[in-house]
Amino acid sequence: MSEFIPMSRPYIGREEIEAVSEVLRSGWITTGPKCAELEEAFARLVGAGRALSLTSGTAGMHLVFKALGIGAGDEVITPSMTFASTVNQIVLAGATPVFVDVDYDTLLVEPSEIEKRITRRTRAIVPVHFAGAPADMDAIEAAAGDIPVIEDAAHAIGTRYKGRHIGWKNLAVFSFHPIKNITTAEGGMVTGTDDAFMERLRLLRFHGIERDAWKRYGKGSDPTYDIAEPGYKYNMTDLQAALGVVQLAKIDEINARRTFIAQRYLQGLSCVGGLDLPGLPAYDHTHSWHLFVVKVTSLGRPAFMEALAEHNIGYGLHFPACHTLSYVRELIGEVDLAATQEAAGKIVSLPLYPGMDDTQVERVIEVVREICR
Repeated sequence: MSEFIPMSRPYIGREEIEAVSEVLRSGWITTGPKCAELEEAFARLVGAGRALSLTSGTAGMHLVFKALGIGAGDEVITPSMTFASTVNQIVLAGATPVFVDVDYDTLLVEPSEIEKRITRRTRAIVPVHFAGAPADMDAIEAAAGDIPVIEDAAHAIGTRYKGRHIGWKNLAVFSFHPIKNITTAEGGMVTGTDDAFMERLRLLRFHGIERDAWKRYGKGSDPTYDIAEPGYKYNMTDLQAALGVVQLAKIDEINARRTFIAQRYLQGLSCVGGLDLPGLPAYDHTHSWHLFVVKVTSLGRPAFMEALAEHNIGYGLHFPACHTLSYVRELIGEVDLAATQEAAGKIVSLPLYPGMDDTQVERVIEVVREICR
């Protein structure tokens, strides 16, 4: 049988391994100068004033909701076609998720649907930049008015909307999970432009302590501290950040390869019946191709996935629609989201990662063609 092609695989080389080894040899492995270096480089990439490294994107969303004071009686608008992390954080904050529909072709949130769902209880809007494509931020911001917009940019490292990187204007939450375009093994980043707000997030990140540990325990430093507000334990380590610094320097190379593979899929599968390929936004954008999500229409999705497995090809499901999850249904009842529901039972993510060679890409195309025939 042919070698297994996974759905995703981290793009790790000697530079990353040496960078992590250097931190291990340094004797300082928790939050320190490498985290600061990664934050500065990431803020430059995005064009935001500040960036804050964290243990995960989920931690970032938690801290943002906490700092905004979102809680019981509040509503947060977000698409159902997303990972459950954001919805979990809305509910854990005591607020109610209000789901909006997406465009069937792009799986991006419909701004007109957001406008319809805004009420006096709406405290935040969380659009998702799905699979590496940007949501229509101009239209979303126009609908939001004075309501805070928090961009779920977990899929959007390297994604641009009308010439600007996602997250340059609003609060944005990024993820460095191993499946993402760059990784720190686990980790995330929040970007923002309000210094006071970002400073509060920094305090909440590590117990509320006003000075980072590496500044308290360096040569000649003062280890005393105060806490004005209790915080959490969401700090990234320098081990992770060292990996991220090297990865971030390769983002153009990584995304160029992802784009090449995605374009080859679009060409090679364009005439395949029974398969809806990813739609692209009509507005000016740069797609980072985090995922390549097709919709299977010629046969049942379980049969399609089983056939991929028989050919030793991996796949993913991004995502089970959040409004169909058991606890969400018990919480808010049934929700009518026509396009989301139509897409949810058909979506499958094909292998896409920069380490795929051309032979593997062609093999995926041929197998998908054969299955759909």
